[in-house]
Amino acid sequence: MIRAGIVGLGKMGLSHCAILGANPRVNLVAVCDTSTLVIDGFTKHTSVACFTDYKKMIDTSDLQCVVIASPTKYHSEMVHYALDNNLHVFCEKPFSLKPSEGRILAEKAESLGLVNQVGYHNRFLGTFQEVQRLLKENVLGELYHFLGESYGPVVLREKGSTWRSEKGQGGGCLYDYASHTIDLVHFLCGRGVKVGGTKLKSIYSKQVEDAVYSTLELENGLSGQLSVNWSDETHRKMNTQVTILGKKGKIIADATEVKIYLKEANEKQKLRKGWTVKYLTDLTDPVDFYLRGEEYSSQIDHFVKCIEDRSIQNKSTFRTASFTDEVIGLLISDSTV
Repeated sequence: MIRAGIVGLGKMGLSHCAILGANPRVNLVAVCDTSTLVIDGFTKHTSVACFTDYKKMIDTSDLQCVVIASPTKYHSEMVHYALDNNLHVFCEKPFSLKPSEGRILAEKAESLGLVNQVGYHNRFLGTFQEVQRLLKENVLGELYHFLGESYGPVVLREKGSTWRSEKGQGGGCLYDYASHTIDLVHFLCGRGVKVGGTKLKSIYSKQVEDAVYSTLELENGLSGQLSVNWSDETHRKMNTQVTILGKKGKIIADATEVKIYLKEANEKQKLRKGWTVKYLTDLTDPVDFYLRGEEYSSQIDHFVKCIEDRSIQNKSTFRTASFTDEVIGLLISDSTV
């Protein structure tokens, strides 16, 4: 069994803790958090070794891999330390607050031959995987536009901020929400290399933006728009959607369904002329442990499989995450022009 540890026991850390704890191929042996309240609870109710110092946990627990789910500003130093100790690393998103750091960490993990993954869970959703497959099959023909959107109710009043809306901690809507949207566009359409007309809008937050609007151009020449807002109370939780237009039709997809419109039927893909709808329940492989959505267990299962069999190509590496960090850097620079 793979010996694993977790750093950071907030919402995502606790989710990863439950998923790893239920994985039959993983032995969760250690956790770390600076909150004595959380650590006291783990000490009282589990047999997992508990730490408040992540370096001590790594130094003494004989781990093979570590999941880092701390606030974003700590990611870089923690990932460096884990790699220096020859550990495979799963790091929550966003990867780094500095694009240069992401590149350095990607190069370091690759040079050491260690499995590295960042928690962009949309890559593991059956709907978006189906979109990627259909695009590879050229069902839309030549693409000419995309729209990546994410909306949710994170900050809805002047005093409604969390550590995510502190500039030096989480980085705001751009890092916490738009990173998902950018990474999904990269996964489906190609790597972003240029931005224009960027607007980072503060609605309620004082230190960071609550909405992000921009034009994104990809290295393959395709361009489209980003529209992201975490102060949208019309959504109960985060909702991410992508619309892709081509000469043969259009695809609209979110976490629940894929809607395909074709000007002519595609017999090979069994898609009729007009609209075809495919649902998540028909596109997602079952997982052993369901928590908040199949994609969360699926991404951890993938990380574990990559450790067990190094020949598996990871779907969400430090390298691809660093590309997202680079686009975020471009958006920041463009918004100040």
